[in-house]
Amino acid sequence: MSWLEQEHSRRGALVTATGLIAGAALPDTATAHAAMSAPVAGAAVAPAASMAPAAGPYTNPVVWQDFADIDIIRVGDVYYCSASTMHYSPGAPVLRSYDLVNWEIAGHSVPVLDFGSKYDLNGGRGYVRGIWASSLAYRPGNRTFYWLGQIDFARTYLYTAAAVEGPWNRLTTIGTAYYDAGLLVDTDDTLYVAYGNTTISVAQLSADGRTQVRTQQVFSTPSSIGTLEGARFYKINGNYYIFLTRPANGQYILRSTSGPFGPYTLRQVLLDLGGPVPGGGVPHQGGLVQTQGGAWYYMAFVDAYPGGRVPALAPIVWTSDGWPVVQLVNGVWGASYPSPVVPPPPRQVTPMTGVDTFDGTALKPRWEWNHNPDNGKWSVGGGLTLRTATVTDDLYWARNTLTHRVQGPTSTATIQLDCAGMRDGDRAGLALLRDASAWIGVQRDGGVSRVVTVAGLTMDGNWNTTGTGYETAGAAFSGGRLWLRATADIRPGAPRPGTFFYSTDGVNFTRLGPAFTMGNSWQFFMGYRFALFNYATQALGGSVGVARFELSTP
Repeated sequence: MSWLEQEHSRRGALVTATGLIAGAALPDTATAHAAMSAPVAGAAVAPAASMAPAAGPYTNPVVWQDFADIDIIRVGDVYYCSASTMHYSPGAPVLRSYDLVNWEIAGHSVPVLDFGSKYDLNGGRGYVRGIWASSLAYRPGNRTFYWLGQIDFARTYLYTAAAVEGPWNRLTTIGTAYYDAGLLVDTDDTLYVAYGNTTISVAQLSADGRTQVRTQQVFSTPSSIGTLEGARFYKINGNYYIFLTRPANGQYILRSTSGPFGPYTLRQVLLDLGGPVPGGGVPHQGGLVQTQGGAWYYMAFVDAYPGGRVPALAPIVWTSDGWPVVQLVNGVWGASYPSPVVPPPPRQVTPMTGVDTFDGTALKPRWEWNHNPDNGKWSVGGGLTLRTATVTDDLYWARNTLTHRVQGPTSTATIQLDCAGMRDGDRAGLALLRDASAWIGVQRDGGVSRVVTVAGLTMDGNWNTTGTGYETAGAAFSGGRLWLRATADIRPGAPRPGTFFYSTDGVNFTRLGPAFTMGNSWQFFMGYRFALFNYATQALGGSVGVARFELSTP
């Protein structure tokens, strides 16, 4: 019998007998970054009425969109996860789940990248800067969520909110750059930060979280291992653990039985482990979380370019002497596992695919701008209006480019574009956006509008533009409304195609131009995104409307 079959059988028996999986007693506060003092193994099982049977098995990745450098916590019976966003604004999305498998985007911890004018595409650009690996925690003492991250390797920012939907407000700026930090809320509400690259340190913050009161190096990575970073900080069963990644193929953990400042001992969790996504990398750089019933899980990301880094989930068990072990299927991180047991009733999340008509007064959390937008040049309500905000011939310099993650393994984005308000020199449409990009859209010149495909938008390794694009196909059209479509194949392991289509009636679509080859290099970190844009090459004043955006999968 395979491990998966055994686990199904074991869980079925336990659910019948007790209503949940055997494991640690339910913590008083259920956040993985708050202290968890219940026993790791051999603990009492909660009453049968407290849990419902698990659903069928889940498949990895649990989210096939680009969410990397995961930090995961539980508060009560709700799970939250934070991720990197680099130069996209708002930054640091917070995902929410009720079962660890189905996730929605609830909000963003960093409302605006107010870290300098380059994040406004003003005098500079912030590509591959901004929000790197950061940390999300919950402090029971004041019922507050905390987000902590360093920006530009210069200083650390701490934001707080009463709810993940916001509003999030900056609490403090700390002069020390806590690189790849993990924030721990101890049982007495003290805030600690584990951070560093190769040399790992722990800092203690003041009671109000605004200043550092102590910092100390606690570990130096042996040269035989190489680099360790991506700290996540936990207190479990009275011991302190710092979870560290070896990019991009390993995971290690430090343990201290003597307090947050050590001394620490090291153990390998995984190295060069086969992953659950064909063509993808080794799951790494994520976090540990405990369910309401005491079961443990590790959620990590898998390098899966051209789509980015996608979250995968696996169960964890603990050795009798207090070390975590990833449960494998046939020697690798499983493509499928039994679903976690959750309390009733089942709760639904907002799908990450579907239709957006841009109703209401704000963008939905699925959207992020390429750098900060000019808020005077866009609006929602009965559709999205994008007024030209930049005069440029380079999409990478164009403000108010609105992005949406690509859904894997393949997906299609379709927009309804009202281009009657465009002016001569304007360019508007739908892009596949990364360091090598292409788009389909409308260009208006000399009073004539054409639908075109453009490729050859490129950057170098310092993220400077090396190509502003060239037309690969075009067609004349009349009227002020057009439907544009882009399909993206983001299965990892090889460069993949993106294709473009247009329609004048929203029903019959015509392919335009050759397939665009999406690169699968990792250096840009973020994966391809669908992007809505409107910029001017001559003068400001034009506008377009997007009445509808639909993201669909086969």
